[in-house]
Amino acid sequence: SLTKRFGGFTAVDAVSFQVAPGEILGLLGPNGSGKSTTFNCIAGMLKPTSGSVKLAGQEIGGLSADETCRRGIGRTFQIVRPFPGLTVEDNVVVGALLRRPDVPSATRHAHEVLARLDLYDKRHQVASSLTLPDRKRLEVARALATDPKLLLLDEPVAGMTDEETERTAELFLTLEGQHSLVVVEHDMKFVDQLTQGRKTVTVLHEGRVLAEGHGDMGEVFARRAKVVHVA
Repeated sequence: SLTKRFGGFTAVDAVSFQVAPGEILGLLGPNGSGKSTTFNCIAGMLKPTSGSVKLAGQEIGGLSADETCRRGIGRTFQIVRPFPGLTVEDNVVVGALLRRPDVPSATRHAHEVLARLDLYDKRHQVASSLTLPDRKRLEVARALATDPKLLLLDEPVAGMTDEETERTAELFLTLEGQHSLVVVEHDMKFVDQLTQGRKTVTVLHEGRVLAEGHGDMGEVFARRAKVVHVA
């Protein structure tokens, strides 16, 4: 029953869903449906008006973003936000230092994460020089470096070509079973590839849960939400 109001406007209205350990969940819906606000409430960017956010049975709703990260929540943003003047490696080391006591051990972990996301060979490049797909993957790498239990991915393939999107989905599927993922995305082909017709999707509309089901139902639900939204 997560709820977030801004004055008289209810952006998220009694939304409930759960993600099992190692599960991938698609959070779908048209623009303005409350997806990013839900993310912000989970990740500590916003304090919920009411309702509960629990991670492994522990209440985290209302904690600050840094404390939420320490508890095990990682997230990316629609607009990528790397440290542009730092190298790819140093961007990820910053995240790795959350749980590692020194730079050498954080660097070793950063290298492991970069290798998983096909960025290891670009570790010495300045972040501002990367292409959009590489910056998107760097955003994920920085979040992964904090060793999250739950990773929130906000439109991770927006602006990518079909080939880049397919490759990104393949990389994300390697994370399955190791981290729980909640993915906000409008690219239904990407969502279908991730969910593979056997994971869960939740569709929001005007701040409420419109429908839930398996991945192969996601496009039907998303179309329904779009029709309702336009009407």
